[in-house]
Amino acid sequence: MTVTTRFAPSPTGRLHVGNIRTALHNALFAMANGGRFLLRIDDTDAERSTEAFVEAIHADMEWLGLRPDATVRQSERFALYQREFDRLRAAGRVYACYETPEELDLRRKVLLGRGLPPVYERKPAGAPAPEGVAPHWRFRLDHGSPIEWDDLVRGHQKFDPALISDPVVRRADGSWLYLLPSVIDDIDLGITHIVRGEDHVSNSATQIQMFAALGATAPHFAHEALLVAPEGKLSKRLGSTGVDGMREAGIEPLALLSLLARLGTSQPVEAKTSLDALAEGFDFGIFGRAPAHFDLAEVEQLNAKLLHLTDYADVADRLPEGIGEAEWAALRGNVAHLGEVSDWLPVLHGAIASPEVVPDDKPMLRQAAEIAATLDWAGEPWRQLTDAVKASSGRKGRALFHPLRLALTGFDSGPEMAALLPIIGRERTIQRLESASR
Repeated sequence: MTVTTRFAPSPTGRLHVGNIRTALHNALFAMANGGRFLLRIDDTDAERSTEAFVEAIHADMEWLGLRPDATVRQSERFALYQREFDRLRAAGRVYACYETPEELDLRRKVLLGRGLPPVYERKPAGAPAPEGVAPHWRFRLDHGSPIEWDDLVRGHQKFDPALISDPVVRRADGSWLYLLPSVIDDIDLGITHIVRGEDHVSNSATQIQMFAALGATAPHFAHEALLVAPEGKLSKRLGSTGVDGMREAGIEPLALLSLLARLGTSQPVEAKTSLDALAEGFDFGIFGRAPAHFDLAEVEQLNAKLLHLTDYADVADRLPEGIGEAEWAALRGNVAHLGEVSDWLPVLHGAIASPEVVPDDKPMLRQAAEIAATLDWAGEPWRQLTDAVKASSGRKGRALFHPLRLALTGFDSGPEMAALLPIIGRERTIQRLESASR
């Protein structure tokens, strides 16, 4: 058996954190097992689905580095759905219904008022169909035995089908709802594992009977705990945080994926530089059933750690002009977002405004300018400069290093000066020290 997973977004909006986590876990599980990862665009809802969002999903997946082995669209598979629907209808597993939404809502309220479960009540066999009314279609659940499976995250699951309403699978206008086309696709595409949120558990119970009715064995299921914010419920802001917003905020894809890969597990969250590293040892057995807490602050922290580990070749095409390998090596340990690199361009290769310096520091800076003119710049100019200024001024520690850094960069803190000074160069170093000493 080749492990085959699928991610099935609807093109009715941009991918958000919850979608990304589902896509990632499907991809990582397939990678960890030498399998295949498929993308299925669930675009049966013609009114809400748009080509713009289809394109956005592809673009978002590409940015995330989640590249499927194959892609299918449900809107191109209606003939397959019709064929299987006809087969189920002939077997009596789908049947026509004529109630209006208002009638169904009223009946649910009556049942609840009597203390009964609000389960759809089937009409007697042979009941006359109202004239001139197009039916909607329901799948007939088999009430003969419990629906059971061993979930890869939640453990053993058991449902009484008599307490589940026969689900509507097709509307009166002929359009499809989610449940049945998804099962037909999973059979046709050879899906072996369905990975999704725990809010789909009851759907899975229903779909297990659909697999059986179509003569297929149901895939394995992994229903993951939903994401929540640190304070509890996942807020709209976090739930709707999309790929476009992440990109605008300067988040590296692997920073987000590093968190989402381990969130809710017993494994430590670490910044990883590749999907292969995230896939290593990926197993649903390590995921807990408690809600997984998603915090954007953790993504920010991982983003900084990831950049500290990133080689120049991996970011060269996204760096501003003037930032080469030496510049990146000097800066990468001190930036939280790639966009911050441009802030250091004037420091490294341009002009900076002369900072306000404490009067007591100016004599030392004047000495430093004189010493800088005598240094061997092919060696270690920062060590030479600080050793000489320390000897001549008697200063050490912050009293020595802070005024020099401020004069040379305009910042109170930043990357290691030993790496910055050779890039700043002799002429700019002397000019900045002299300017700050006036």
